[in-house]
Amino acid sequence: MTTSRQIEQTYKLARERYGELGVNTDMAMRQLRKVAISLHCWQGDDVGGFESADGLSGGGIMATGAYPGKARTADELRADFEKAVSLIPGRHRLNLHAMYAETKGKGDRNELEPRHFKGWVQWAQANRFGMDFNGTYFSHPKAADGFTLSSADKGIRKFWVEHGIACRKIGAYMGRQLGTPCVTNTWIPDGYKDIPIDRKGPRERLKESLDEILSDKINRNHLLDAVEGKLFGIGSESYVVGSHEFYLSYAVTNGMLLCLDTGHFHPTETVADKISAVMTFLDEILLHVSRGVRWDSDHVVILSDELAALAQELVRGDYLDRVHIGLDFFDASINRIAAWVIGTRCMIKALLMALLEPTKKLARIEAQGDHTSRLAMLEELKTLPFGAVWDYYCLKSSVPAGDAWLSEVKAYEGNVLSNRM
Repeated sequence: MTTSRQIEQTYKLARERYGELGVNTDMAMRQLRKVAISLHCWQGDDVGGFESADGLSGGGIMATGAYPGKARTADELRADFEKAVSLIPGRHRLNLHAMYAETKGKGDRNELEPRHFKGWVQWAQANRFGMDFNGTYFSHPKAADGFTLSSADKGIRKFWVEHGIACRKIGAYMGRQLGTPCVTNTWIPDGYKDIPIDRKGPRERLKESLDEILSDKINRNHLLDAVEGKLFGIGSESYVVGSHEFYLSYAVTNGMLLCLDTGHFHPTETVADKISAVMTFLDEILLHVSRGVRWDSDHVVILSDELAALAQELVRGDYLDRVHIGLDFFDASINRIAAWVIGTRCMIKALLMALLEPTKKLARIEAQGDHTSRLAMLEELKTLPFGAVWDYYCLKSSVPAGDAWLSEVKAYEGNVLSNRM
């Protein structure tokens, strides 16, 4: 096992090496500490929620695998979340879905109120977590035909509009109580499995529904509204009402956040490249960081080239203060707490790698037209001692460095998760 002394000694050498390029590693870590990642609650229980003891089913949401020990109650989910964040450097947030309300089985989604989330907010206050929120527009009898806010049925549409209005009130309550704006996101599964004739009608109805939901102006210090598009989903392979182009236009027109989900685009599209394009017109955006494998499959985030590119764009464009970073994956085939830890630590690693770039020097070389030196330096950066800086950052954040966190997860599995079977 690497000792604290070894980590500090190795870090000194790494700091000198980066210093030769004009990079201040201590400053990079100070910047990183300001970034809060919003961890998604649904990784802990396979997108089940607490509306029914049987969890959710259908509606284009699917977690694969049956690893033992998933959270069955809000208290278990909160305990698992606490364990996960204790192994992740920095102070972060919880991203909650409406279906995690504590209603004791009473009422429907259009009747949700802030009081149904009082337990979550009190827990967040005690642990100094910020919170973000999402409406749950799937896996419900009134979403059975694949349409919600864009439904041709006025009654169905009215129900989901009421749900959206309720969610904004809940998000504002969370932001007000916790003293940090709650990003409240809207994603709907609406679309057709096969080729539609009328593409216009559903989108016009979706706009009308969103206009009604957003008609009440809420203090942005409490609530930040976001809309999330998609290329396709299960049961909406040929046509998605809330496409990227639709929501981009809507966000720009209404001055709200656009959510870019890295699993919601074609595999050949680079989401990192979209950031500077949309932020030329938007003040802030929301990122849902996932990992698609051949389709929108929401795999655990790893330190891939795509993730590195995303982080580089946030740092190079000086966007960190204007981008809200959330995670969105659900893997039930491995230990769920480990999935949280792996994905979040990789997101933070990618940001640290980007912050350790000599950005100004690279930009100067590029401006001079020296593309040879630009490429050469980018490749050399890949072998610099980033790992030494990461281990030191973990050490100073009082969380395990390297893979030492895994033994804690295994112990928690043996002492806690195994008792749930």
